[in-house]
Amino acid sequence: MNTEIVIDSACDLPAEMKEKYKVLPFRIIINEKEYRAGKDIDIQQVYEHIKKKNYPKTAQVSPNDYKETFTELAKNKKNCIYIAFSAAMSGSFQTAKLMASEVKNEYPDFNIEIIDSKAGSTALGLLVNHTKKLLDNGLPLKKVAQIIRTERENLIHLFSLDNLTTLQRGGRLSKGKAFIGNILNIKPILEVVDGEIVLSKKVRGQQRMLKTLITEMENKGQDLSNQIIGISHADDEELALKLKDKIKDKYNPDGFLINMISPVLGAHLGIGGIGIFFFCKPPEINPG
Repeated sequence: MNTEIVIDSACDLPAEMKEKYKVLPFRIIINEKEYRAGKDIDIQQVYEHIKKKNYPKTAQVSPNDYKETFTELAKNKKNCIYIAFSAAMSGSFQTAKLMASEVKNEYPDFNIEIIDSKAGSTALGLLVNHTKKLLDNGLPLKKVAQIIRTERENLIHLFSLDNLTTLQRGGRLSKGKAFIGNILNIKPILEVVDGEIVLSKKVRGQQRMLKTLITEMENKGQDLSNQIIGISHADDEELALKLKDKIKDKYNPDGFLINMISPVLGAHLGIGGIGIFFFCKPPEINPG
């Protein structure tokens, strides 16, 4: 019995990798119209609405999408591992658990593992990428799930936004501080701690921001040369490639996953920004 990896649209991966998985869409609501993220609307369309001050809202993956997907896998006698967007930022993880329970009532032999990644964007992509490697190495589903629940605690998210207005609109910064920060060209350095976004540092200007991100990599990561590094950008590929070159020169990692952020994350983070993602130590491929 083989295992299907299921992800949601808060997971950022290159298109050729993402198409290998079943992707469940979050919803984006603009002017009371609902779109399926990544299917009915892309990130550029989200940004066009933001530029017009038509600020989007988001909604979790629908219960029906979960039930249909899990039921299809159960009928086809496949195992399933769903690696969900951080439960601290979305209710989708809990909804998925409820729907999985309903499907298991109908198909008692259905083996499914639902994991709160405590992550998003390309950090979630790195976790999914590692999941596939473990499954490809023949590890059983329960062992893979156990390893992934450990490795999620080792994920590091470091990112910065061009404009503090986004943080202010999300309630993470006062309007006055956002205004002054934008005037002074202050770049926030953000992290994800236990699944939630927290403000770590503030620096002035893009060059200091890039330097801080790279320094923090060294502070928080071990053996970076033996890892794949994730980079996500908010409509600034030039900056992403610039950061890639700096990381390559300093750490020479195994490779990179570089993506534009997904529509659901862009709806919250706004236009302009960059993030780097890695494990605090290289994850094991053949753990004992």
